[in-house]
Amino acid sequence: MQASRGTRTKTRNLLKKSVRARGLSPITKGLQTFEAGEKVNIIIDPSIHKGMPFSRFHGLTGVVIGERGSAYEVSVKDGNKTKMVVARPEHLVRTKIDN
Repeated sequence: MQASRGTRTKTRNLLKKSVRARGLSPITKGLQTFEAGEKVNIIIDPSIHKGMPFSRFHGLTGVVIGERGSAYEVSVKDGNKTKMVVARPEHLVRTKIDN
C-alpha cells in the first residue's frame, strides 16, 4: 500500500516540542500583532493546527508583507525564489536582531 503524503509527513522530529514546553501555548502568542516590513521567524507551534505554514518554512526568516484575515503574509526566500507564506501569529516570532 502506498504511504500517505499529508501536509505533516516526515515531521516527527521537526514538529516536536521539548518535554517542558508540552501542552498548549500561552494565549498571548495568538494575540501578538506585526506591522508590515517587520522581520519575523517562522517557528511552527505543533499544538496549534490552524494557520500552520508548510513544514519547509520552519525556522526561516521573512518580512511581513501584510495581513490576510487573522493571519499574516510573510515574504520568504526559498532557494532563489521569493515565496509568500500565510501564517497565523502563533507560528511567528519577532526577530531579535534587525539587519
